[in-house]
Amino acid sequence: MSEEIKIIAEPKDTETCSFVVDRPVYEGGSAFFNSPERAKGSPLAERLLALEGVESVLVQDNRVTVNAKGTSGEWLPLAKQVGSTIRSILQSGEQAISNTLLDSMPPAEQIRKKIEELFAREINPAIAAHGGFVELLDVKGNEVYLRLGGGCQGCGMADVTLKQGIEGSIRKVVPEVGAIMDTTDHGAGRNPYYAPSK
Repeated sequence: MSEEIKIIAEPKDTETCSFVVDRPVYEGGSAFFNSPERAKGSPLAERLLALEGVESVLVQDNRVTVNAKGTSGEWLPLAKQVGSTIRSILQSGEQAISNTLLDSMPPAEQIRKKIEELFAREINPAIAAHGGFVELLDVKGNEVYLRLGGGCQGCGMADVTLKQGIEGSIRKVVPEVGAIMDTTDHGAGRNPYYAPSK
């Protein structure tokens, strides 16, 4: 592949940065890796998790989202390493993500059932104290679509609740889940428990 591979880094916060590639990395697929064991056989995930500070990698079609500790919001040094790793995998012609990952994927209905049970048993009772709730809208393949409501809609802490609480719990119950999308219109929230952060 001789033509230049263009990658745009989009830092989300001090620990998360998305890398948008001008071509598919894992076409039509979504996969999450948070350990070398889980990444085994998927060259891109293996190499990215080997970079200092990288704790997890989410590959979703042409987007690679890296979660890392120790950047202090200064993404440039790590971003260069991530970009270079993505380019070298794509240029080599290697398959970035292993096919065996897809083969081990539970059916969407099974993923849905486990998540709904988790929400009923743990998540919704916990966030009900803040007047909020979370709803599972859909499961497409291994991608999950959620909506936060009540006090969680428009709440300045909603992102923290989603990332540290809900997302982590879903991944424990169903490790095969890829992207977890929050479809909430947070701009429409009327009565948040916490004031939105500026």
